[in-house]
Amino acid sequence: MASLKVGENKEINTDLIQKACSLAVKAHSKSSQKSYILEKTGGSSYVIFSFPGYWSENDWYDGEPFGETKINLDLFPSLRSIGIDEHAKVNKAFQQRFVDKISRNQDFIKEVEKAKNERKQIVFTGHSTGGSIAILATIWFLEKYWRSDASATSPLCLTFGCPLTGNHIFSHALRREKWAPYFIHFVMRYDIVPRILLAPISSIKQEFQPILQFLNPKSSRASTNTPPEALNFYMNVMKNASSVASHAACKLMGNTNLLLETMANFTALSPYKPFGTFVFCTGNRKLVILSNPDAVLQLLFYSSQLDNEAECPDVAQRSLQQHFSYGNELKDCFTKLDADHAVLLESLEKLPLSADSTTTSSDITTINAALKDLGLSTRARLCLCAAGELEKRKIGNKNSIDLKKADTAMKYLQEYQLSCKHQGLGCYDAFKIHKSDKDFEANVNRLELAGIWDEIIEMLKNYDLPDAFEGEKEWIDLGTKYRHLVEPLDIANYYRHLKNNDTEGYTKKGRPKRYRFTQRWLEHAQRLPAGSCGESCFWADVEELRIKTSSKEGYAPFKDEVLQLEEQAMKWINDGVLDKDVLMENSTFMVWWKKQPDPLASCINDIEGFTITSA
Repeated sequence: MASLKVGENKEINTDLIQKACSLAVKAHSKSSQKSYILEKTGGSSYVIFSFPGYWSENDWYDGEPFGETKINLDLFPSLRSIGIDEHAKVNKAFQQRFVDKISRNQDFIKEVEKAKNERKQIVFTGHSTGGSIAILATIWFLEKYWRSDASATSPLCLTFGCPLTGNHIFSHALRREKWAPYFIHFVMRYDIVPRILLAPISSIKQEFQPILQFLNPKSSRASTNTPPEALNFYMNVMKNASSVASHAACKLMGNTNLLLETMANFTALSPYKPFGTFVFCTGNRKLVILSNPDAVLQLLFYSSQLDNEAECPDVAQRSLQQHFSYGNELKDCFTKLDADHAVLLESLEKLPLSADSTTTSSDITTINAALKDLGLSTRARLCLCAAGELEKRKIGNKNSIDLKKADTAMKYLQEYQLSCKHQGLGCYDAFKIHKSDKDFEANVNRLELAGIWDEIIEMLKNYDLPDAFEGEKEWIDLGTKYRHLVEPLDIANYYRHLKNNDTEGYTKKGRPKRYRFTQRWLEHAQRLPAGSCGESCFWADVEELRIKTSSKEGYAPFKDEVLQLEEQAMKWINDGVLDKDVLMENSTFMVWWKKQPDPLASCINDIEGFTITSA
């Protein structure tokens, strides 16, 4: 049984690919009856859901110049940047179509659950905009079922001639969750549809509806002649694609010229970015496969370039005609599927830069032939290499900070915390009083760790670490440990120097991003509500309530806040995430708490082993 290798450890049966492609195209003719079609094969280990495409301008662009909107986090909670806490963006029309026709469709949900319970692999597929619905259906399945059921079979999404669907955060989030390998996108070399959303609607509005009418499988096309608008449409889309690819390439190559961003402010650039694995069909029975999203974006532009201006009318026609050539092309490819006909591009930084390379390596020769079939110039190859170098640099950054995991500063502060307990003071209060040499050394180590973590946060803000970083359990655990150990010291330092008098309370204005980021990592990993893991900010809450209840207003206006803090403290101490040193007799918390009305009635008294003493 033949299979297509689409990754280091991933292969897909070619019969399944051809079946999915056939059903994806077939779904277009069924759209008037159903919003999807379901294929069950007796004795098969999979079921296929295919979705139809849609063929009006409003099915592509809705509102914004590129038709984008914030992702619906109720349906897709993982599609955000965790630390930065920024939503992904998705095509608004595609998302709304999914919400209206699929996510609320009880028949669809029942069929998905039935296939899942039978341990079938679920394949979501679509051609054209049907592929975008398949993408959202796959992510919906991953969020709703696969994440919570380790025994469930992972889904597979196969798209054919699908437009780009989400932005860089969309792509980043899928790689972070390790879901990107479940998405395989087939793209013909000249097919214009995967490139359309690189252009704003204003640049193609005049030609767009006639083009969509031509692409609509239900349209009454009397001949195979392409519409007269094809040439302008192709030129306008590719002109915008050129701007997007050039801007991205400059960033890949480390261009720090401020003019780059200035120009971006005056030129509308598409927010969309590829994700998953792309299989480019060269048109002569060869496949080029890669999964680096930055490289795919470059390839979407450069593989559809012209050798000379005279080719333009012909390529413009092919850019539309190839949109319905996937079935035949893949059939031809799979009849001769061998090492020379399916090339997997992985070490992009090592690609040959010249089509005339004289290397004797058989692998390089095969790769070079495939790149020539896609018409890649030296400039295009340089862009692919730059994408590979960027990924390599991100891995290098990760390796560099990995070396700092077992940092001696953390060990010192752990020992400092224990020594404070032996002296009858909690770590927070000892550091706030700041009288001994150990307190001074603790501060030096605190600042050293702050430098390390601020460097990590800066890398994350600039996306200079691998996308999977914020999802790695080892770093989530280390970030939580760091937050619990060091943030109380930061809070003590903040109130020791009365910084709250200059600005506001610590949690509003003084809390560094290194703690906000690491808290969000834990909440995301454990699927907890935002802000629910704020135990490391306990001392800041105590200090603010201490200030409030000491004012002329007294206790009464802040009673609910005090009771809430007490309940949180009890829960956190019982859960083991807040140290019991907060209950030491002379701690800031206990001295303040015992001054409140009727402390004997407080839930704090329910903490195991706690006994109140007189103030």
